[in-house]
Amino acid sequence: MAETKQENKMGVMPVNRLLITMALPMIVSMLVQAMYNVVDSIFVSRICEDALTAVSLAFPVQNLMIAISSGTGVGVNALLSRSLGAKNQEAANRAARNGVFLAVCSYLLFLVLGLTACDLFFRTQTDNETIIAYGNAYLQICLVGSFGMFLQMMFERLLQATGRTIYTMFTQGTGAIINIIFDPILIFGLFGMPEMGIAGAAVATIGGQIVAAMLAIYFNFKSNPDINLRAGKGFRPDGRVIAQIYSVGIPSILMMSISSVMVYGMNRILIAFTSTATAVFGVYFKLQSFIFMPVFGLNNGMVPIVAYNYGACKPERIKKTVGLAMVYAECTMLIGLMIFQLQPELLFSFFNASPEMLAIGAPALRTISWSFLFAGICIISSSTFQALGNGIYSLLISFGRQLIVLLPAAYLLSMTGNVRTVWWAFPIAEIASLAMSLAFLYAINRKILIPLREMRQETA
Repeated sequence: MAETKQENKMGVMPVNRLLITMALPMIVSMLVQAMYNVVDSIFVSRICEDALTAVSLAFPVQNLMIAISSGTGVGVNALLSRSLGAKNQEAANRAARNGVFLAVCSYLLFLVLGLTACDLFFRTQTDNETIIAYGNAYLQICLVGSFGMFLQMMFERLLQATGRTIYTMFTQGTGAIINIIFDPILIFGLFGMPEMGIAGAAVATIGGQIVAAMLAIYFNFKSNPDINLRAGKGFRPDGRVIAQIYSVGIPSILMMSISSVMVYGMNRILIAFTSTATAVFGVYFKLQSFIFMPVFGLNNGMVPIVAYNYGACKPERIKKTVGLAMVYAECTMLIGLMIFQLQPELLFSFFNASPEMLAIGAPALRTISWSFLFAGICIISSSTFQALGNGIYSLLISFGRQLIVLLPAAYLLSMTGNVRTVWWAFPIAEIASLAMSLAFLYAINRKILIPLREMRQETA
């Protein structure tokens, strides 16, 4: 009965209402997530600028963790939603169980990296011993305690895939609030707690993730009847299911991992000017999350709808969902553009910005934010490709934007000797991304949606 109700919601409810219902809780939780990312850096900046730089240099590894956990979740989400849309309950259960198994395996990989590779990673970017020490103290804790993040991400994806996005608002919101509360307490030693400095920021982060993971697990077992995570005769990994998950997930993982390579490369380019330029780039990534996180929340609400209606052979609902998502994403990006253009100095003031940081940062925000004009369409397009089982298109767009266009453009612009010119690499790369996105949308319509419509008309 619960399954039929869920199927009716995903396949019958008016698309605009359905999209808002699915996406709004995720947008709220993503905004809270963005807030705690920013608050984390605001408190770290109160230690010193070197600590803020260390967190910026650590970002590629943290982003890689997010890439693997989120990309695997995208694969599970797409397979699970399609299975429910096709009324194949056992396939949905297998997708969920193997997804949890893959989350545990991913954590074990980063546990090993956290125990062995942090110092080497920072020394490839800087020879400043103070920054290296701060970076090691922060990143090692984040990696060793990352089991919370991997489990949180996977169990939240299971809730999203079955349309229960309201629960993910509670899990992510609770984790973020815990992080925000304990950041200053652990960093500065308030209320009798030990003063841990930058290590306190890391402990607060993993603490929030662990609590969020526990809540997500609870909600799945108690309030998600559409999947059964309990294996009757013990669990064994299913190679065929894992291959199906990663057929969508690996392109998504690679797509997001590419941004780790991009950030690492940009850090290397910028630190040649000054470590302050690297700190500015890190602050930009924190600030832009306020703009991009709502769009990612919209994505998370859109993907199950598209995947479900793909399985149910309803191409018109797919096209309407994607079109509305693009409109909402572009509106969000325009708001972000105006904020970054009009108030960059105010934004940097929250990070205890020195005059040098402000002189570099304000022009950076104004220049980079022009890329927002095109980013909304590109983000929604990439998620559409993934939901329809064509994640390779998303991979090609991300690879082309960040490695073929952005990094080479940034390097060439850096040869002018003026750091302000480097930021123009971002709008240049986004225009290239838009061109690729539109071309692939045309291909998707011709190869998938039109045949799907014809098949539906024949069986009507």
